[in-house]
Amino acid sequence: MKALRSFSQRLPLLATLLLPLLLLTTSCNRFNADGSLAPWGIALLVLDVLAIINVFNQPWEIGKKLLWAAIIFFFPFGGLLIYYFFGRSR
Repeated sequence: MKALRSFSQRLPLLATLLLPLLLLTTSCNRFNADGSLAPWGIALLVLDVLAIINVFNQPWEIGKKLLWAAIIFFFPFGGLLIYYFFGRSR
């Protein structure tokens, strides 16, 4: 219960800080005009792969691991931020 209260107190500040960054990055394309990955797209891909490796190294049940991996896979930028702020073991 204490963790839930702590999360609910941090959520408005976190949402206020991350919303402009999220809007900026989602409005940009990960690919260049010739179809190659943009430099920030490559960095995002590397960070996502590292996060998924980190997820499967955690001592969690397989269902929780698959859920976090799906969040990171389907929402590359937002899922990565959510995982690093709230999903990792302390």
